[in-house]
Amino acid sequence: MSLFRKIFGSNNPDSEAEKEFSKFSPDINAPLDEQFIYNFKKNGGKFLYCENTAEIKEQFENILEENDWFESDVLCYESEFFSLLDENKLNYVAATNPKFLLANCENLIADEGSILFSSKQIKQNKPNELPSNIIIKANTSQLIASKSDGLSVIKKKYIKDYPTNITTIKYFEKAEEEDFTQYGSSAKNLYLLLLEDL
Repeated sequence: MSLFRKIFGSNNPDSEAEKEFSKFSPDINAPLDEQFIYNFKKNGGKFLYCENTAEIKEQFENILEENDWFESDVLCYESEFFSLLDENKLNYVAATNPKFLLANCENLIADEGSILFSSKQIKQNKPNELPSNIIIKANTSQLIASKSDGLSVIKKKYIKDYPTNITTIKYFEKAEEEDFTQYGSSAKNLYLLLLEDL
């Protein structure tokens, strides 16, 4: 049984999974998935665990309904999502004022709870040029420990057509009191649809 099922599959508040995963005391020796979940949620991200592609579709439609984004403009560069967007009457062809970005990502960075992107997902857009709402579809196999591991994965994955514009998005809600670590970053309302593939 995967960790995600242990954490999110139980309705019992005294379950073993909740005892193992404390939101108040992250363990640096914890598995990557626990580290990522803790840091991602601490940064303000919204996490939706999915066991199969049917659940991805269902959760995507729930997000559209929750935010009233049906029949809206969407920024999306990846053809694998076009049929999903067509089914929900979302315009991605000539989107002038997109409500959200729908994309994959390169990796999920556990030690800081961030999402690693490249030009393969966001072209040459800087994070502050992207819509303030983002929906990311990722797989559990994309979890890695740190940014340097992410750069190594990108280097191995794209031997010839190396992507540009490699960046991370870390803050998913506006901080009440910003400190120097958030300087130059733009907070995004981010939903992560995480598909179990291990």
